[in-house]
Amino acid sequence: MENKIKFILNFENVEIEVSPVKRLLDVLREDFNLQGVKEGCGEGECGACAVLMEGDIVHSCMVAVGQVEGKEIITIEGLQKTPRYKVLKESFEDAGAVQCGFCTPGMIIASDALLRKHPDPTEEQIKEGISGNLCRCTGYNMIIEAVKIAAKRGDGLW
Repeated sequence: MENKIKFILNFENVEIEVSPVKRLLDVLREDFNLQGVKEGCGEGECGACAVLMEGDIVHSCMVAVGQVEGKEIITIEGLQKTPRYKVLKESFEDAGAVQCGFCTPGMIIASDALLRKHPDPTEEQIKEGISGNLCRCTGYNMIIEAVKIAAKRGDGLW
């Protein structure tokens, strides 16, 4: 059975007729063609499908689209429309924190959520903030450094 689900997606009001139990990940990729949201593990453990829901990081593979009724969802494509993204992107590049790129959208989403809560994070807060995201190529030291750089460069953005 399909329902009309209304929510805010990347700063725009959207409405979709869909089964409320369909995964948000699938709706974002299939119905809205947002390919920055990836399926990695499908179990909420790798972070490749990370999005912001009401400003908090969630794994979209674990969220039924019916749960987002009336809520704001921001994907990496939406974050790209903000000045925060430019700072994060450049910081990740400068720190060498990008290799294959599969985890990068989720890492940037997690970093944005972290920096909005802790604009001047400690290393422990950074580790905790990105802990739900796996990276098999780059290694976490460069990602931690990228977040430190972004925190310094983004003074006032978060």
